[in-house]
Amino acid sequence: MQKALDEKHERNREHRIEAVKRWVAYLKSEPPEVWGPQQNAVVNDQLDAAQSVGTSAQHQQHVKNVAADIAAVKDDDAAESE
Repeated sequence: MQKALDEKHERNREHRIEAVKRWVAYLKSEPPEVWGPQQNAVVNDQLDAAQSVGTSAQHQQHVKNVAADIAAVKDDDAAESE
């Protein structure tokens, strides 16, 4: 059963990668005036959906903490590479 699940995850991953490649090709073939509003609509819909989930304050704080940790690591990496 785990093997079947792993195979499904790999297929899903491959499909996502192909979708990203198609989106990049589209971005390169069209001016920002065409794809910009489309991308804004997708992002806005995703934000609306995420906000309607109603996560707990504790979970929201956890997400903020993780984001801060990631930003700190990136800042440290950037400082070390200078």
